[in-house]
Amino acid sequence: MLINEWSDATAMAEAVRNKTVSPRELVEATIREAEMTNPKINAIVSQRYEKALVEADTKNFLDKPFAGVPIFLKDLGQDQAGEPSTAGSRLFTDFRPKETDNYVKKLEDLGFLILGRTNTPEFGFKNISDAKIHGSVNLPDDVTRNAGGSSGGAAALVSSGISPLAPASDGGGSIRIPASFNGLIGLKPTRGRIPVGPGSFRGWQGASVQFALTKTVRDTKRLLYHMQTCQMESPFILPKLSKQALDQPIKPLKIAFSTVSPIGGKVSESAIKATKKAVRALENLGHQVHELTEQPLNGIEAMQSYYLMNSVETAAMFDGIEAGLGRQMTLDDMELMTWAIFQSGQKIPAKVYSQVLAQWDQYSHQMAEFHETYDILLAPTVADVAPKQGQFALSESLKTKLKHIADYKWEKQQELIWDMFADSLDWTPFTQQANLTGQPSISLPVYRDEQGLALGVQLTAAKGREDLLLQIAQEMEEASIFS
Repeated sequence: MLINEWSDATAMAEAVRNKTVSPRELVEATIREAEMTNPKINAIVSQRYEKALVEADTKNFLDKPFAGVPIFLKDLGQDQAGEPSTAGSRLFTDFRPKETDNYVKKLEDLGFLILGRTNTPEFGFKNISDAKIHGSVNLPDDVTRNAGGSSGGAAALVSSGISPLAPASDGGGSIRIPASFNGLIGLKPTRGRIPVGPGSFRGWQGASVQFALTKTVRDTKRLLYHMQTCQMESPFILPKLSKQALDQPIKPLKIAFSTVSPIGGKVSESAIKATKKAVRALENLGHQVHELTEQPLNGIEAMQSYYLMNSVETAAMFDGIEAGLGRQMTLDDMELMTWAIFQSGQKIPAKVYSQVLAQWDQYSHQMAEFHETYDILLAPTVADVAPKQGQFALSESLKTKLKHIADYKWEKQQELIWDMFADSLDWTPFTQQANLTGQPSISLPVYRDEQGLALGVQLTAAKGREDLLLQIAQEMEEASIFS
């Protein structure tokens, strides 16, 4: 039996419920595929195969939406009690959480069987996956290229055929970016849609959310419907979407599109072709599509606020790590880019941070006004296809400055952080704004270049309107527009 006999996780679960296949057989087939394929792509960093086989034999899968479907958690912020959770960091090589978090509990409740964990960059800070403790994730379509980040291992796992669906998270594009590079569907839900806690309830001030990478729209829709929550203890409370809202036929929508980078960088011909293909398809499907003459938000200002938030939140995170370990952190404890972000958060005044968070509220207000005119904002997901391994290596002069970043004033530190991410941000400038505003945003696999490399388009809707994104996605999937 081959694991790719099933088109998606929904088909797998139906086979389990119909007793066409057993959960054990699915787990065994997934293990065989993983052992054959993972050495080429380096997507899996830890495994719990024997425990999963026992669970396959003993758990009750009656009426579970994803009965017996084998998956791998992302090795960042998806804690399962007693299992490794390294966050791609040498500091957590031996860490085993004592408690399963609410997101993972929900996955287990839905019938998934957890086989291990997928590769991610240290603390999820990059749009590529190249943690020093685990090594780089290779793009299955071209192993000389990186599969993206920070959910790179999750994406490579799905695109290589090891698993039909993979848990992931998105703090600045970390679901959508690897979805684009790997030819997958990547939905970042609305802030507050997916369970959070109990360890952390506002990851990156709500910018970071959990969900998954998928191959089909029906898996995406089914997972969202069953994972969604109205969590009263959360700082971000959201009414649930009804099944009727998710399943109702789509009406003609008003869609705005742009192929201009929000930070002024270069956008490849492939990204422009992908977007224009989507525009033509949407027009043929009866939607009104208009090209924007100006961006709805100031992209550079928004990214500056994003980096400042990330600096402060990282400094706060390391306060907790230092307290737990009983010692101060040094550069030897982490990768250089992590050190720079950590140090850059030490001097930022509280009033400046407060102003930044208030700025995010204004961005949300601006986008709410934008969606009074347009239902959807369409853009490339990324500015180009998957980058070569090592493409974003830092110059020696910048490395030297970053090692001594603590010596600079906070304003100069933020300039260095911008310089540190400049090349990689030019590659992926479209995804971060939805994290700041809390909007749902999805990457759809509509294009492949002459080398067969994938590139997606991103559709963003108003807060709470995943239904529109999934209706469009289903319409495009049924029209055979996906590549």
